[in-house]
Amino acid sequence: MNLIAELRERKLLQEIMPGTEEQLNKEMTSGYIGFDPTADSLHIGSMLQITLLMRLQRAGHKPFALIGGATGMIGDPSGKSAERNLLDAATIDKNCAGLRRQLEKFLDFNSDAPNAAVMVNNYDWFKNFSFLDFIRDAGKHITVNYMLAKDSVQKRLETGMSFTEFTYQLIQGYDYFHLNKHHNVKLQMGGSDQWGNIVTGTELIRRKGGSDAFALVSPLITKSDGQKFGKSEGGNVWLDPERTSPYQFYQYWLRLPDDDAAKMALIFSFKPLDEIKAIIAEHDAAPGRRIAQNMLADELTILVHSEAELNAAKQASEILFGQSTIEALGALSEKQLLDMMSGQAQATASMAALANGIDIVSFLADSGVVASKGEAKKLLQNNGAKINKEKVALDFVLKPDHLLNGKYILVQKGKSYTLAIFE
Repeated sequence: MNLIAELRERKLLQEIMPGTEEQLNKEMTSGYIGFDPTADSLHIGSMLQITLLMRLQRAGHKPFALIGGATGMIGDPSGKSAERNLLDAATIDKNCAGLRRQLEKFLDFNSDAPNAAVMVNNYDWFKNFSFLDFIRDAGKHITVNYMLAKDSVQKRLETGMSFTEFTYQLIQGYDYFHLNKHHNVKLQMGGSDQWGNIVTGTELIRRKGGSDAFALVSPLITKSDGQKFGKSEGGNVWLDPERTSPYQFYQYWLRLPDDDAAKMALIFSFKPLDEIKAIIAEHDAAPGRRIAQNMLADELTILVHSEAELNAAKQASEILFGQSTIEALGALSEKQLLDMMSGQAQATASMAALANGIDIVSFLADSGVVASKGEAKKLLQNNGAKINKEKVALDFVLKPDHLLNGKYILVQKGKSYTLAIFE
């Protein structure tokens, strides 16, 4: 199956410029996607664009990943309701370096293959480009009427748009012209909110006498509840393990609603389409087994992190939600324990008091796990409390040898967890 046919099957094609499919079927084609360095890590909202470049390369074409060191100084108005804060040069340099490290995990930049990926930074061709030269060389080819007609501009006219953001589409268009002229890049891809910017690039290439230029965009991904894909209750789900732990990343995919899981399987999995469709059919027949969620969580955790991190995430999940033992809990490192408990409730308790032992009723009430000693007694009488995965009774006494990693105790009240930290 050719690339465009596969994108259609996966519902990843929203707009395509005439002639694009024929170009890709004719020869190895260089294509690019831009990533603005608004942070030093990408998040899973960027995963579609990353996987588009991966699919392009796996189909035998040459991917270019453009880091927007210059455009990041301006801010893309597409899909935004307000002006974005401008970043200083040092922050942008740091962010560019972070994005470069991440993209190298997904694309083959180092092989001798003719379609080895290339990474470029548009700051390299804009840093010595004077304003006067730019408006003469690029600005005269694109009319204000043309720029005003773009949806990304129209949606912002009522609330206001600075000249800085208004010029973004022309600068992005010049990126395409530069890559077309100097690297023979003939395809730009992106999300559907980028269509206006991308077409500006093809128009600039045409008017400046460049070679053929094509475009395609994928639909923007939203979840079944209308929420923007890539967000969780805690904010963005990042690809950087220091921002979002592999355990949290794994759990994000496991918790997808059933309708979203089937949709995301087509979008993100690299399994053959027939296999994915079979998984979706099995998932639809028995949604309680969460087959699609498990497949996605496994595949994408390995892709973004590693198989070792997937195994650790599964171990942590088994400890929290399965029938694992105190021995398995005690084997976790401090980092693994804290990653597992990120987003769960926390409480503090006295290390000094623990030296002589703390009765369980006082501990539960004084640490704030429950509201009062009366509630603690009722919980214990109903066998509703566990310490480090083991049920405890009214006469239980906490001692120093119950500490995990010398500092923590895992408290379970019904189905909810609290990590008690002894200070």
